[in-house]
Amino acid sequence: MPHNREQELMGLRINACLASVCLLALTTAFTPAFAEGVGIAAPASSVVATVQSPDGQLQVDVSIDGEGRAAYEVKRKGIEVISPSRLGFVLTNGPKLDGRFTLGSTSSTTHDDTWEQPWGERRFVRDHYNEVRVDLVQAAYDNRRMTIVFRVFDDGVGFRYEFPDQAQLHDVKISEELTEFAVADKATALWALGGELSNLEYLYKQTPLDEVSQAQTPMTIKTEDGTYIAFHEAALVDYPAMWIRRVDGQRLRTQLAPSAIGPAAVRMAPFTTPWRTMIITDNASALLTSNIELNLNEPNKLGDVSWVKPYKYVGIWWEMHLEKSTWASGPKHGATTENTKKYMDFAAKNGFHGVLVEGWNKGWDGTWYGDGKDFSFTEAYPDFDIKALSAYGLKKGVHLIGHHETGGNIAHYEDQMEDAFRLDESLGIDSVKTGYVHEFGAAQMKAPDGSIFYGNTDSQQAVEHYLKNVVTAAKYHVAIDTHEPVKDTGLRRTYPNWVSREGARGQEYNAWGNPINPPEHDVNLVFTRMLSGPMDYTPGVLSLEGNKKDLLSTQAKQLALYVVLYSPIQMAADLPENYAKYPKAFQFIKDVAVDWDQSLVLNGEIGDYVTFARKDRHSDKWFLGAITDDNARILLAPLAFLSPGVTYTAEIYRDGPNADLKGDARFDIVIEKQNVTSTDTLSLKLAPGGGEAIRFVPQGKAK
Repeated sequence: MPHNREQELMGLRINACLASVCLLALTTAFTPAFAEGVGIAAPASSVVATVQSPDGQLQVDVSIDGEGRAAYEVKRKGIEVISPSRLGFVLTNGPKLDGRFTLGSTSSTTHDDTWEQPWGERRFVRDHYNEVRVDLVQAAYDNRRMTIVFRVFDDGVGFRYEFPDQAQLHDVKISEELTEFAVADKATALWALGGELSNLEYLYKQTPLDEVSQAQTPMTIKTEDGTYIAFHEAALVDYPAMWIRRVDGQRLRTQLAPSAIGPAAVRMAPFTTPWRTMIITDNASALLTSNIELNLNEPNKLGDVSWVKPYKYVGIWWEMHLEKSTWASGPKHGATTENTKKYMDFAAKNGFHGVLVEGWNKGWDGTWYGDGKDFSFTEAYPDFDIKALSAYGLKKGVHLIGHHETGGNIAHYEDQMEDAFRLDESLGIDSVKTGYVHEFGAAQMKAPDGSIFYGNTDSQQAVEHYLKNVVTAAKYHVAIDTHEPVKDTGLRRTYPNWVSREGARGQEYNAWGNPINPPEHDVNLVFTRMLSGPMDYTPGVLSLEGNKKDLLSTQAKQLALYVVLYSPIQMAADLPENYAKYPKAFQFIKDVAVDWDQSLVLNGEIGDYVTFARKDRHSDKWFLGAITDDNARILLAPLAFLSPGVTYTAEIYRDGPNADLKGDARFDIVIEKQNVTSTDTLSLKLAPGGGEAIRFVPQGKAK
């Protein structure tokens, strides 16, 4: 009897366990996401709002579970690409905005218009989306309210939080944003470290998504079923920048850049957060033609911006990275009146708009890196006559391009910023390159009480500064090219004088980097960093020589980068004497446009290769650029983008038959001409680390 009783009790336990498993399976069938805590299933969720893309292929479902937690899910062609993912915030001055929510109301709208860029990759941009607004209420906390807005485009999704003005939550102090991106299908990621010492200047890794630690955005993934997703943010204003931290498996979470003086974000209602964005496509090339980041920004706030002009420039820059001259004063000082005149003469002779001069101002002597307290932005070194040089250049149609290196001392710079831009305007300096060279996390800024603190340049306080810099410059008709920047999030639409920025490993790493940029780096940039906006990469080093280092590039690739890596300002980065050695290749740099009417992607794959075709906004000429990683490739380029019935002269700059990454083989380039029409297809033979650049000049009607 005791033995039989023991068997009976064991059977009851087994039945109970089986029942629990069935209940768990039933629950998780409705809610794949689990509550925090091991083995506890989240309460079943109810979909409270649904919105589809205009073409019906993308769908977002917003749900609230039994504990009042909000989540969203994304499907493409009916297949889940983002599993139910958490939404909400942790506050330092109140209970979490996470849980105990009920639905207040929903509303939907449709939007479709086309707007014109003053400059850009394309002249006209279509803004077509369906939107749903979901108003949430926390009755348990004095009916606190929060709205989540989703905009669904044919090629992706953007969503943000809106905080209405309300007495019960007027001061909003955010320590954490709980926004998640739970990737449904197994994926591979192309990513760079976020929130580390070198900030935006890491090489990219290609790993399984479940090996990502903390990533900078844009971060791009490819799932096993062939779906591509690029994660980023848009309209980053008065809020910390977002990194992406992997929580578990393929579940990613927003990580806000911390503040050194309090919660990560402090805002007064009403306000909106930046948009969290996902470009979602079924081929890599389509990622590169999305306008989601731009469309989620507000229209131009500056009024007439006809004074913002795209251009090409040269500069006293590369010679410093080669240690031929110095930023600091002394016998090797690069920014002298005599040296600058030589660059101005070269610019005038070859049709360049301006000359960038670094090291012109007082403060470069001694230890300026990460300090910057001695910089003056209005006083030149005695051997640099800024007024005479500006006048000298303007007579030749050449502008001085200003340089404001802060050494990361934002507080010191802001004290002089207004006077500096006033001086620039008086001298005809129409653009300025700013710099913030410092160890990440050690930028000097002013707190509201006037005290100095040290923080990072992704923080809310630094984000405010970068925009203040751009808006102040606009008052004096000065365009800004930011180096060591906060990442681009499409604000060039709202502030069109923010023409470019760095924000990744640029050409200077090919002078002294350890390691220098590998051949795949430029391709990786296309599918990550370049998704956020223009980059001042500074291409065109035809000498292929750094500081005791050889570039891992062919000459043809250096030319192709002008078409591939978009910026409305493009530098001819090499020394003038090196261009004199290679006049035929240099001709393409002189000819290539920088402002585009259309931009197309003919082919591309993440980390491997890409081919762009772009039409000049101010003529009927087209330009093509193709680059590859360290693998030789043959890419087909159909010329259907050319006007039908018109014959074009294709001026081709391609890798020669012996081109390679070793020694003199890097200089093997073939320059030739060929008549083509829109019915032709070119075969582009790219060497390892190589490229091809073409200018198409219309002749007239084809016979």
